[in-house]
Parts: sequence; C-alpha cells; structure tokens
Amino acid sequence: MKRIGVFTSGGDSPGMNACIRAVVRAATYNDVEVYGIKRGYNGMIKGEIARLESHAVSNIIQKGGTILRSARSREFMTREGRQAAYEQLCRFGIEGLVAIGGDGTFTGANIFYEEFGVPTMGAPGTIDNDLYGTDYTIGYDTAVNTALDAIDKIRDTADSHDRVFFIEVMGRDSGYIAIPCAIGGGAELVMIPETETNIDTVVETLRTGWNRSKTSFIVIVAEGNVEGNAADIAAKVQQALPYMDARVTILGHVQRGGSPTASDRMLASQLGIACVEGLLAGRKNEMAGLINATLTYTPFIDTITKHKLISPHYLGMVNILSV
Repeated sequence: MKRIGVFTSGGDSPGMNACIRAVVRAATYNDVEVYGIKRGYNGMIKGEIARLESHAVSNIIQKGGTILRSARSREFMTREGRQAAYEQLCRFGIEGLVAIGGDGTFTGANIFYEEFGVPTMGAPGTIDNDLYGTDYTIGYDTAVNTALDAIDKIRDTADSHDRVFFIEVMGRDSGYIAIPCAIGGGAELVMIPETETNIDTVVETLRTGWNRSKTSFIVIVAEGNVEGNAADIAAKVQQALPYMDARVTILGHVQRGGSPTASDRMLASQLGIACVEGLLAGRKNEMAGLINATLTYTPFIDTITKHKLISPHYLGMVNILSV
C-alpha cells in the first residue's frame, strides 16, 4: 500500500487534528503518500482530495476542530453516492482509508468495503465516548473538562443566590459526559439515558436536601435523558417546589470546541499511528482503541452493534458524594 486517504466525519471533537497529524507523519515515516479528504464522505464523492505532506500538518496538534472539515452525507447512504466516492478514490490512486469519527462513519466504511473492497481503519473521534472497543474516544477528556470548568463557575453563582441549577450536557444516547461532570462538579443528581430517574425522585432528593438546610444544588442532565431536557425538568421541579429558585444552563456545542487536553493529544497520536500501521499490516474494517492502556483493534461490526455500558458504580458514587 503506497497511497492512503484520511478524513474526518460526523461531529467534530478536540484532538481530530492531532490524529490527522499522526496519520500523515506515520505514513510519511513509512514512505506512504497521504491524501486529505475534505468534508468527510461528501468530499470523497465530490473529489475534494489533496496531497498532505508532513509540513502541511505542522502547528495543528493544539487546535480544536478539524482542518479537513466534517460533514454528514446523505448521498453516501445511497449506492450511487458510494459508487461516485469509489471512482474518486480510484482517480487519485488511493488504496486504503483512515476514518476519524463515530459509529455512523464506521457503518459507512463497513458498507463501502463490502461493495467496493476499500479497506478502512478507524480512529474513534467523538466527545460522547460511547464506542465499544475503547475505554476513551478522542475529544472526550477535553469535552468533560470544558463542561466541568463551566459547572464550577455556575456553582459559584448557585451558592451565592441559593439556587438550583439544571445543567444540560451533551449525550443524546450516552451519559459518559454527564457522569464525570456530576462527580467532579459535586452535583446532587445526574440524569442520563441509560437509567431512568423520574421527576418524583428529583423532587424528593432536592426537598430532602433543602430540609437539611442545603440551599444550592446542581443537577446534571444528559440531553438524551428520558424525562426530557433540562428546561422541561426544571419547570416540573419548580412547580413541585415553588420555594426553590430554579435556573437552566445548556452548555451545548461549547463542549465540542477548544484546544485538546494532553490526554486527548496523546490518545489521538497513538491511535492515528495505529491506524496507519494497521493498514500496512493488512488490517481492514477495524477501529483502533485503548482498553486498559493496551492498543486493541475491534471490528467495525462490533463497534457499531455492541453497547458500551456505564458502570453502576459511578451512579452509586454520585449518591454517596451528594449526601
């Protein structure tokens, strides 16, 4: 294999640039040409492909976002779109791909190989940390620290004004961001998609704390929580506890941006190199990850279909530490 392509797809995450840099440098080290594909599968279809020399990825390791841009492609979901993408790769002589993204990205890569035989190695780039086959995903550590910094500031004003704040963090299908934010931010409650925390429980927990002369509270809400978003929950609690001053903060896309932490830079660099080495060793349709600090390769089909569970121990920690 003498020519590979690299692209980022789906939601951006801090550390994607560090991973791109690692792919380019690892390929160059092994005398392999690298082509950057802009805007994910959309750019692949349209031929937005250009050579990336080693110097092209200088001074990007500390930058958030992705220099290759990112997009979700409806066209690639069709056979015709994938055919067009394959023709573009052939035009540039690209023999293998490194995909930096999440389960949607890897689903597309898996289908692409079945139809056209293009081998792909994946690096898990998502702040949600919800991919099976790795303990941590690229961007997760940065997102948690970004959210936690905001929560610390909100706690100051909650304490000053005797308020209960409902803080919504990202996590449509996963509570992996919410849990460390709740533990590290000293929250009284956390609400995540994986477990059902009904409004009655929230109300009773806050009432009990109030009766113990506690006057400020933090409730962390993952956006995919079954009881609704933070605003819905706050309105219901305010109705049940009218003497409490409830406020809502939605952290939103601020969690996706910013300079990656040292942990994310290290992880992205290690997995970017692992993807290139995997391709050169004949691997395909696998995601590189770290489990118990050991490099592992997990088939895309497992990453896509198997669920990464949150330990109930962490939920127990929130209950213990909020007493």
